Amino acid sequence: MTTRRTGVRERKKQVTREALREAALRLALERGPDNVRVDDIAEAAGVSPRTYNNYFSSREEAIVAAISAERESRVAAAVAALPAGARLADGVIDAIVEQYTAPGEPGRDTLLLITTSPALRNAFLNATAAIERPLADAINDRLDETDPYTARVLAASVGAAVHVALERWLQPATTSPTAGDLVVPAGSLPDLLRTALAPLTPALDAAEKRPPRDEQHR
Repeated sequence: MTTRRTGVRERKKQVTREALREAALRLALERGPDNVRVDDIAEAAGVSPRTYNNYFSSREEAIVAAISAERESRVAAAVAALPAGARLADGVIDAIVEQYTAPGEPGRDTLLLITTSPALRNAFLNATAAIERPLADAINDRLDETDPYTARVLAASVGAAVHVALERWLQPATTSPTAGDLVVPAGSLPDLLRTALAPLTPALDAAEKRPPRDEQHR
């Protein structure tokens, strides 16, 4: 019974989180992010501002959560689902590229929203840190009881590489002189992601070739 209640509670939390982030993005697209208050988002989602604060620390965080839509969990799930014999480095890179460049990720209107708001750009870039924990768990399981610090460092490095690629994509060296504060995305995002992640391939390969921890101490 306790397990069932816990499951129902977690589903309710997920529903509330989804309602908040969807309301945040919808209002931001309708009004502009600077014209959206936390109270507006809470009201649109049918919850109190206090409840909102249990899920997100700012309006930017909620808006970005709607844009990413649990992307980090999907990346981890893709790595966890790699077949035996598949190369870990290829699986990680392919999962990142697929989830960050899937159709509608982000859409034209959403991308315009990000590129015209410095606060949203920063929140969008900082959201890459959320990759670390679920990806570390997936890598650790894949490597079969390896030192957990290895998986954490590899996952954190992946997050950092994605951050670098997105920063380059959203903040090019030159912008249109007529665009004002608009940042024009530069280059191919898949290519930028693969280029940024490429230096991690040797480390991922080396970790995959290490013997399991119990064999190291024989």
